[in-house]
Amino acid sequence: MRVVADAGRCIGAAVCALSVPEVFGQDPVDATVLVLDPSPPPEAHEAVRDVVNRCPSGALQVDASPASPASPSI
Repeated sequence: MRVVADAGRCIGAAVCALSVPEVFGQDPVDATVLVLDPSPPPEAHEAVRDVVNRCPSGALQVDASPASPASPSI
């Protein structure tokens, strides 16, 4: 799982930061979302999906596909 946030779309409601503080925070200047852990552990996935669905501005997205393997060095 990979978490992505659009801070420009965020309205600073803090639903994410209050619900899953280990994954989301808020910018101290404008209160927009900060993704603290873009690849949360499996035990947080359900809570992250829930908060993405409850985000009032739609600023959060989840990419559920497995992380891409690192590009090999050439």
